Amino acid sequence: MFVNQRYRGVSFLVRCRRAAKGTIKCAPASRRQKPEESTDVGLIYPGVDTAFKLLLSARFCSAIWSHITDCDETYNYWEPSHYLLYGTGQQTWEYSPQYALRSYMYLLIHMVPAKLYHYLLEPNPVLVFYFIRCLLSVGCALSEVYFYKNVCREFGIHVGKLTLVFLILSSGMYIASAAFLPSSFSMYLSTVATAAWYGRQYELAIFATAISALLGWPFAALLGLPIAMEMLIHRKEWNKFIKWVIISGTVVLVPMVWIDSMYYGKLVIAPLNIVMYNIFTNHGPNIYGTEPFSYYIYNGFLNFNFVFIGALWAPFGLLLVWLIVPARPRDCLCLSYWYSLAPLYLWFLVFFFQPHKEERFLFPVYPMICLAGAIAVDVIQKLYFFIRTKLTLLHISYHYLQYTVHITLLAVLVCGFLGISRSLAIYKGYYAPMEIMIETNKLGSEGEISKDMNINFCIGKEWHRFPSSFFFPSNNWRLQYLRSEFKGQLPQSFLDHENATSVIQPYFNDMNREEPTRYFSLDKCHFVLDLDIGTEAALEPNYSRLTNNFTAIKSSKFLHSAKSHQFFRAFYIPFVSYKFCTYGSYNLLQNNNF
Repeated sequence: MFVNQRYRGVSFLVRCRRAAKGTIKCAPASRRQKPEESTDVGLIYPGVDTAFKLLLSARFCSAIWSHITDCDETYNYWEPSHYLLYGTGQQTWEYSPQYALRSYMYLLIHMVPAKLYHYLLEPNPVLVFYFIRCLLSVGCALSEVYFYKNVCREFGIHVGKLTLVFLILSSGMYIASAAFLPSSFSMYLSTVATAAWYGRQYELAIFATAISALLGWPFAALLGLPIAMEMLIHRKEWNKFIKWVIISGTVVLVPMVWIDSMYYGKLVIAPLNIVMYNIFTNHGPNIYGTEPFSYYIYNGFLNFNFVFIGALWAPFGLLLVWLIVPARPRDCLCLSYWYSLAPLYLWFLVFFFQPHKEERFLFPVYPMICLAGAIAVDVIQKLYFFIRTKLTLLHISYHYLQYTVHITLLAVLVCGFLGISRSLAIYKGYYAPMEIMIETNKLGSEGEISKDMNINFCIGKEWHRFPSSFFFPSNNWRLQYLRSEFKGQLPQSFLDHENATSVIQPYFNDMNREEPTRYFSLDKCHFVLDLDIGTEAALEPNYSRLTNNFTAIKSSKFLHSAKSHQFFRAFYIPFVSYKFCTYGSYNLLQNNNF
């Protein structure tokens, strides 16, 4: 349902009214109205139930049509999860008991419902894969609708509406929402923590931050720093803070340490190990590559277009409004803009200056980027209204939102169009590996492949696009690696052993050094997954052209980015983009002797 709210009541955490010159009276929080209960009319906005349905629809689209954008998701989360469910899968060095950087507890909270689904219905593993993704989508939508509700209370329903639109339509949320990654998990929980903070539910804010940091990604604790500062410095609630930190830490950490220690066969505190590796080693994560400062600017624009630019500009816009626009103060129980947006800019400050950069590192603040972008639009409307009234020298009785509705519509249309366009470009350009692996899965159901022998499924340069063993028809399929130009460390299979998670396998290192033991012989491959874009390298022959050895049995189009126009490969424009983009062929090759 949609709810009406009068323009001059857009912030309803408390009802503040000027009682006399220079004074403000505040109604107690217990008397505040919920947005759904308001009898004012004027501004229409989605109720919580409608917002949830819209968000869930968008997130299910992501679960079904988004490809895996980060090989870390495949090898550090989907593969060990496949091992927990089916007894086969790839193991990375981070899951070796020698290093123990990853938590099995994190995997199990996803795999327990998947195991129940598998036990009750015995579905195809591909269906289990999408079942988990849909669960992630539901969790994401729930955190977002809670965020939307509290953004409306803290910043007003106009900012809340814009935030909701940007959440639904941005390609950044399309990518992050259904990703099986700790950074996405931390995005859900950090969003809940921030929303609880806006709603003055400090206990929930602390608990959600603890789950986010301990069970998800330890560095997400940074987002809880402004919450802690407000409680300790401004509100001086030391007892409550310490009490809930102890409760949250105990509830999360004790079962986590117990389960991880059981799997690894020794005492393991995974969050501590990952912090020690990334911060207190000589190399840290920089051995996996470094990027310039501009990396996040470029990536942020692709994922959020002008919303991201607005988020970067918002602090300067708020300063301008504070300096030149005469306006009544915010409701007296609201946080200042600087305080309430501090988690976002603190995150930017830390991660923008880290040499090692990855797209997923910004996932935890994606909803706050949408919020800051919405505030930027609101600031532009206020500045435009102020300047227009000064230039016309006329008294305008309209509220600034009524007078600047065209700015709202322009922001929604432009940012929404670019967001959808980017999501479509991602799908049309890069979905081929998922499509081919779905077709590969059908080979088993069609009875064409024997289940009495091991099937060697080989990947060379395409190792980083392999979506996971969940797409194999059965457990007799084995992933094998062909030598390529990649010189880093590849995973290896979990041992076929009852306590395989606690066995230290040889040939693992924490320096990303190449391990030649991983490579398999091409003539023993039954199937090869390969991308044909007409190029070859010394260690990367074009397997698709080896027609005497292999036959392409499944093919799909894959964007050849180097030969495509920079704009049209980034944003899909119907009836136009295909003229400026070049596609290669993503092939499933079958050995002619098989």
